[in-house]
Amino acid sequence: MNGAESMLDTLTNNGVDVCFTNPGTSEMHMVAAMGKSDAMRAILCLFEGVCSGAADGYGRIANKPACTLFHLGPGLSNASANIHNARKASSPMLNLVGDHATYHKKYDAPLNSDVIGLATPVSHWVRTSKDAASLPADAAEAVQAANVMPGQISTLIVPADCAWDESVAPLGAQEMPKTPTVEDAAVKRAAEMLSNGKPTAILMSKMALYEECLELADQISQATGARVYCDTLNRIIQRGEGRCRVERLGYFAEQATEQIKDLEQLIVVGTKAPVGFFAYPGKVSEFYPENCDLHTLAHFSEDAEDALSKLAAELDAVSRTPRRISLDRPGLGSGELSPRTIGQAFAEMLPTDAIVVDEGGTCGGGCFTFSETAEPHDWLGITGGSIGYGLPAAIGAAVAGNGRKTICLHGDGGAMYTIQSLWTMARENLDICVVIFANRKYQILQVELSRVGAQSMTPRTLDVLDLTRPDLDFVQMAQGMGVPATRATTTEEFNAQFAAAMTEKGPRLIEAMLDR
Repeated sequence: MNGAESMLDTLTNNGVDVCFTNPGTSEMHMVAAMGKSDAMRAILCLFEGVCSGAADGYGRIANKPACTLFHLGPGLSNASANIHNARKASSPMLNLVGDHATYHKKYDAPLNSDVIGLATPVSHWVRTSKDAASLPADAAEAVQAANVMPGQISTLIVPADCAWDESVAPLGAQEMPKTPTVEDAAVKRAAEMLSNGKPTAILMSKMALYEECLELADQISQATGARVYCDTLNRIIQRGEGRCRVERLGYFAEQATEQIKDLEQLIVVGTKAPVGFFAYPGKVSEFYPENCDLHTLAHFSEDAEDALSKLAAELDAVSRTPRRISLDRPGLGSGELSPRTIGQAFAEMLPTDAIVVDEGGTCGGGCFTFSETAEPHDWLGITGGSIGYGLPAAIGAAVAGNGRKTICLHGDGGAMYTIQSLWTMARENLDICVVIFANRKYQILQVELSRVGAQSMTPRTLDVLDLTRPDLDFVQMAQGMGVPATRATTTEEFNAQFAAAMTEKGPRLIEAMLDR
């Protein structure tokens, strides 16, 4: 058994059974090992950024890591933007990166690079295997590192000779890291703050946005009057019928500042105090009031449900009946196609237990607003802000969802970063509906142009933020990669096309024209 085979068996013995890959010559023994395995599902992606984004989406739904397989430093570099998003989401991910054989490194061949240097900024754990005998144990440690809750990025660099040389037996199932619980002092301090009558809010993210935590937060809110918020962009929010409400902070500083302007106390769970995405001339970076008292009930690496359970018990709030959302569909719109009418159709027809991957940008807000009272669903956001996450994350989410309908809401500009995702959706016959908001511009950047004080709205300036000449044709692009696609120019057309997509299986794309 060579190193690649022993490594692969070690991974599958420890629950890593999906690999999103775009390999090269130095990874051929790992590819061959996957070809012999019935336990590892290998999914080919046409760009490494699709691999890493898919692994992110998979980790958020499965709550365990998939692995990726990249070709040397350049392959890892291509993947780094979506590894960044996964790191910000605390998604579990295990990157396998091939490298030149140990004896070949000294020749500085054309594809040689500092793989450790490239991996370290986007990884929590990095190691280069020294020989084939070490590879199975290194793989086991990489899995353990990725499973540090709520999830970490581990990167294992595999020199080619470590993969092809004779190795030792694979390792069996290892004990995974336990999630630490909060100190009693943190719970008591939060209870004191919630009992002193001052205006208080609880801000939550990461593992605190599953329905069990939202119910506990609602009970605490009822008992104390505290408001419950979540970050603007989140790893996952469980929303819709049967879940409890959580108010999302606005993206822009003036929105979020207005929401929490009266606070005197802020308790955070699985996140940190809110700050702006960017700095703006003459505006503060922190959203919360200057004299607001901050307290961390649970760090993002601590057990959020345990912390909220202890706090609810301390406040005698567990007897409260959670205020669960009732199903209230908005009805269909008509007339001119807009983000609002798209949001109405989306919420009206959203299937039960759907997965929604959101990179809708400036046009996707209607879907989030209207779907609060829709069927129960999971909502995944672009946590790191690096665009081009949505299409790949939908692949991974659909694979992990094992048959759950997945809807990807995407701006047209961001979709072009990882448009190759459509080919993998078709090849794997994944049940994904992609909605492209086609306004033919980087609209968010046009907004930001004035917000940062640049104030230049000349034709030459706006041309840099424009997606015309030529117009992008997502219907043709999708069809060219095997995904059935249609274009909607009116609300009625979109309603009919989205209804069909929600009842049919397999990949589908709808280009919603909003530039008219």
